[in-house]
Amino acid sequence: MAEITIIPAKKRSDEVVRTAAYARVSSSSEDQLNSFAAQIRYYTELLKDSTNAVFVDMYADEGISGTSAAKRTEFQRMMSDRRKGKQFCAPFFNNIAI
Repeated sequence: MAEITIIPAKKRSDEVVRTAAYARVSSSSEDQLNSFAAQIRYYTELLKDSTNAVFVDMYADEGISGTSAAKRTEFQRMMSDRRKGKQFCAPFFNNIAI
């Protein structure tokens, strides 16, 4: 019979996680711009006050359609940062469509 090894889960609350956030709205209408500002404010405050997260960067595309990732410069910067080795995990996304 095959041997089974049980690996206990780590307590995530003990870890400090390097975290980034991404916000986007698809138009420059007043309600969308209010949403955009609220997204940025929410994630910035949430992450800067966290005891188990280091806020690495905020990526935000204003008034850019989600139909093409190529047009979203901040999304592309976030992806490029990861490819270049910038360390962050658990990115927060809001209103994203790839």
